[in-house]
Amino acid sequence: MEQEVIITLMQKMFILTLEISVPVLVSGVVIGLAISIFQTVTQIQESTLTFVPKIIGGIAILIILMPWMVNLFISYVNEFMEVIPQLATGGV
Repeated sequence: MEQEVIITLMQKMFILTLEISVPVLVSGVVIGLAISIFQTVTQIQESTLTFVPKIIGGIAILIILMPWMVNLFISYVNEFMEVIPQLATGGV
């Protein structure tokens, strides 16, 4: 029974990691694609042009979505903390 609880917690942890990281990654991909299209259209082939907008976009997404991310993380930690005593005593 303990193995199933631990596996479930690990699955939730990986899902939480994906939920928290996906908005920043998607913003980076979208900004990178937009800049690549802009570079193709204007024939500007500067490789460093994509870094600053991606960094600014990632920071903006983090600032906007930070309350949501923190709430997700806190709810997972609270759930995890409730299960720890049960796992320590051996009864679930």
